[in-house]
Amino acid sequence: MNVSMNPKTIAENVKDIYSLPEVALEINQLINSESTSNSELETLIFCDPALTAQIMRLANSAYFGFSKEIDTLSQAISIIGRLELRNLVLATSVISTFPGISPKLVNMETFWFHSVACGVMARLFAVKTNSTQKERFFIAGLLQAIGKLVLFMQYPNESTEVLCFTDMGEDAEIAAERRIFGFTHAELSAELLKQWQLPASIWQPIEFKLDPLNVNAPRKDACLLHVAVNIASKMEPCSCQPMDVHEIKPTYHTEAWNQLGLNPEMIRPAVAETSLQILDILSIIKPEAAAIY
Repeated sequence: MNVSMNPKTIAENVKDIYSLPEVALEINQLINSESTSNSELETLIFCDPALTAQIMRLANSAYFGFSKEIDTLSQAISIIGRLELRNLVLATSVISTFPGISPKLVNMETFWFHSVACGVMARLFAVKTNSTQKERFFIAGLLQAIGKLVLFMQYPNESTEVLCFTDMGEDAEIAAERRIFGFTHAELSAELLKQWQLPASIWQPIEFKLDPLNVNAPRKDACLLHVAVNIASKMEPCSCQPMDVHEIKPTYHTEAWNQLGLNPEMIRPAVAETSLQILDILSIIKPEAAAIY
């Protein structure tokens, strides 16, 4: 069965259903404005005590690894910067945007573990490759698969058909998405982020993460996300099989790795380096997901 819609239409139709909390949207708008002061951001964030507490915990987590404790919100905004602040706000907000998905379709703890792993891995590779605005890769990795959640909730029967191909590998699953829906979850993820008014530097790599060498892709960014997603998918508990970090054999386009100019020998230490950061972030934004590692 082919869904007679395109990803843009679906994203527009569900934008009010799967919308970020108002405070997150307002913070994103303020950060997009060059005239916004740090005090304006601080005032808005303080209106949400739970969000304030989570931002402070994340600012002091292993993800940033600051040697001195950050003990005020104004200090956090000044030190981590606005782009990282947006990442923290989105990370803490997006979890509540997709409630009630059937466990027959997806284990949400595993999904968010994998999503955070993708974000942390993508940011690490962005640092290693001296990419511009490395902060954006965390949120790109975190949100690169949210299109799947929309499909699970809006088209559960068709999604069940797609999942029948999961055991046959990613290529078979993506081919099933294209055949059944007429597009991929990556394209839908990108369209939803457009509706949330996130910058193109975040949603474009997601749009092309499955085809990073496409002539229209932001090649380096898409290759970076493509590689990060594939490596993260091999980390427990995302893979069905136990993983030994000494025997990681990711499935990614060799040319995508070559585009980054990185030594494949760095995969093993990258996994080890990111593991603590992943658990630290999960323990704050999705404790249930941290518990399954």
